[in-house]
Amino acid sequence: MTKLAQFAVRPTPDDPRLSVAVEGIDHDGRAIVTPVVTERPLTLFLNAREIVTMMTIGDHPDLLAVGYLLNQNMLRADDEITAIDYEPEIETIVVRTARQTDYEDKLKKKIQTSGCAQGTVFGDLMQEFDRIELSPAARIRTSWLYQLTRKINTEPSLYLKAGAIHGCVLCEEDRPLVYMEDVGRHNAVDKIAGYMLVNNVPAHDKIFYTTGRLTSEMVIKTVKMGIPILVSRSGFTAWGVELARKTGLTLIGRARGKRFVALSGAERIVFDADLARVDDEDSKHRRKSSVPDAEH
Repeated sequence: MTKLAQFAVRPTPDDPRLSVAVEGIDHDGRAIVTPVVTERPLTLFLNAREIVTMMTIGDHPDLLAVGYLLNQNMLRADDEITAIDYEPEIETIVVRTARQTDYEDKLKKKIQTSGCAQGTVFGDLMQEFDRIELSPAARIRTSWLYQLTRKINTEPSLYLKAGAIHGCVLCEEDRPLVYMEDVGRHNAVDKIAGYMLVNNVPAHDKIFYTTGRLTSEMVIKTVKMGIPILVSRSGFTAWGVELARKTGLTLIGRARGKRFVALSGAERIVFDADLARVDDEDSKHRRKSSVPDAEH
């Protein structure tokens, strides 16, 4: 495939559909107008079966739908998608496949809210997870890491405009390729998974960046996509670390300015950056990062 350009997909913070101006008061009692991200339901059907209703900002519904089905193991990489029908008036999307699957029967109707822990994972997904092998040849140079964090943190985004949103970025070397945002990190991940499937993007040499915590769900989805390196500006959970070590995923957290911590897969890290030439994180982003991990 053609090599992806830097920020082939980037956030669109000025899209009027993704945020609204809301009046309020500040800590001094002064009247203010502040941007607030939108949140709307999207009901997903796989062929004729209703699967889930997700809360989302509403962009890239086709990629979100495909990525969700793929990451939940309801859609296989070799499945032929014959149509994706999106009806914005009734907030519904239907993914149609040539092969009728049986995965629909594993679900009862469920609302997937914007809460961080609401992504769903099935036992058969965990069985597949145990069989995945990540590329041992993949590398991340510290010079790439510092370039990536700088480029991502300074890219105009809903995160910088309004907060209350997660960002996930597919990267290659020091280039951010696909930057997705949503109210739930699982949605942002699924949009990238959908993009990779639809555009036949290989995973073995990629780096995945997220603004959110390195939880078990983030590790599972990254491994499921076949990406060998996961980076976050936020912290870890113990189960996330355990699963990363089990699969050999390189897990890098608290990546801010010159600093980072690696708790798994350190053999993929090449320390080539001169720290004396690396800038500390801009105060604007330190202010954002002062929010507790539970908010990210």
